[in-house]
Amino acid sequence: MEKLVGTVTHFFPKIAVAVVKLHDEVKEGDEIHISGANTNFRQRVGSMQIEHQNISIARRGEEIGLKVDMPVRPGDQVFRVGV
Repeated sequence: MEKLVGTVTHFFPKIAVAVVKLHDEVKEGDEIHISGANTNFRQRVGSMQIEHQNISIARRGEEIGLKVDMPVRPGDQVFRVGV
């Protein structure tokens, strides 16, 4: 089962970081599924930052930088797996 937790608003390809606007909480170690028109993969949440500060929990309404394993696109949806 999956729950929508955020939407990608920007992607920085050189550093493989997605900017994600959160609709729900995400924690380091959570398994996520990123899905869009040309995107479909799962990964564990590793590195997250807000304003260049490392965090382990991100809450609803925050905009985070998330290290991703594959390229993503604005509009892609981020789901937490196993909810």
